[in-house]
Amino acid sequence: MYKRLPLILIFFLAAQLLCQGQVPGFFMKEDKRKVNIPFYSSNSLIILPVSINGSTPLNFLVDTGVRSNILFSKTLGDAINLEYTRRIKLVGADGADDLMASVSPINTFDLGPVDGIFQSLLVLEEEFVELESVLGVPVYGIIGYEFFKYNPVKIDYDNGKLTFYKSEALKWKPLFYRKVNMQVFENKPYINITVKQKDGSILNPKLLIDTGANHGLLLNRETSDDITMPPLFIESALGQSLGGVLYGYIGRVDFLKLANFKMDEVLTSYPDETPYSYVIKESGRMGSLGAEVLGRTKLIFDYPRNRLMIRKAGNFYAPFQYDMSGMALKKILDDDNRIYISEVRAGSPAQRAGIEVYDEILEINKVPTFIWELSEINKLLRSEPGKKIELEIRRYESDDLTKYKDLKFTLTLKQQI
Repeated sequence: MYKRLPLILIFFLAAQLLCQGQVPGFFMKEDKRKVNIPFYSSNSLIILPVSINGSTPLNFLVDTGVRSNILFSKTLGDAINLEYTRRIKLVGADGADDLMASVSPINTFDLGPVDGIFQSLLVLEEEFVELESVLGVPVYGIIGYEFFKYNPVKIDYDNGKLTFYKSEALKWKPLFYRKVNMQVFENKPYINITVKQKDGSILNPKLLIDTGANHGLLLNRETSDDITMPPLFIESALGQSLGGVLYGYIGRVDFLKLANFKMDEVLTSYPDETPYSYVIKESGRMGSLGAEVLGRTKLIFDYPRNRLMIRKAGNFYAPFQYDMSGMALKKILDDDNRIYISEVRAGSPAQRAGIEVYDEILEINKVPTFIWELSEINKLLRSEPGKKIELEIRRYESDDLTKYKDLKFTLTLKQQI
């Protein structure tokens, strides 16, 4: 009798800890069926303010495409007194293998009505600031799998709201939603969809659902000979990863079907093969679905039940438009809202108008740049073929920023794909 008592006590204490949510994960602070968390959306990417161990709230990207929570700055990690236990090497999506991170194993994340407890953080030793230059708002890290693993989470892009449900909630599919079987493999979610390519062939690819990527559909050609390039495409930088810029081609597919919801003429990225491609092949996936597609839906991720539930959002039937200017823009990382041109595509309206890389934009249609959000400018540049855009540009003559000339250009937007 007495020999069995310690074992009973151990089970009792373990049960108590589980009941109190004392295992790594995200949990509601109050006993409710659901709570809402507002988010800021930039190009349909989900950005939440997160307080770490009582720190000032920091912007984090909610990303189903990553396994671990990541902080982009060790300087910031040191400033909020994170404790580290070891160092590890990370592999970026472009195949880079020289990203070092320190592991901070036990932290508390405060998201308002939800706490993340016993949360591990990978803290990059070399600061990663490129997301801010591309999105136009500061982003200091990523929340990944841990946020989704125990509880259903609804993403309402229309209203900028996450709904975090009690783990036992949503046993039945809500009205107007369609269910898709979802596989969670190595802490990442995958589904199968139907894609009709421009050559008429049909694919049924397994795709990663990646809320942290700003593309629409992405197909990795190295994973299958059945993936074919469309006849019309442009070569371009596809996006920014932790390891660097991804390059490849942008085209379109005839349509994709997601839970039998059909999207036509979907913009599709075809990245170049990289040293990271072996990881993609090993997962069995042929590509991914990003925010440009996901942002046209309302989604409920239900990891515990291996299902994704989908309904159409208000912009579901909006046409997929790509930049029609030929310019890629970035924000200068300072206190002012300054925008410069990071890329000019050959043969594009921007190049024909005489615009050059590193030109700084002062005004757009006579409105000073500091009034614009970067996402609003990008939206304007893919808005309507034939639209005229007036730009006032500052062109620096050398590294000496006191030497420059201000120029005015007019370009006409033209659909290129």
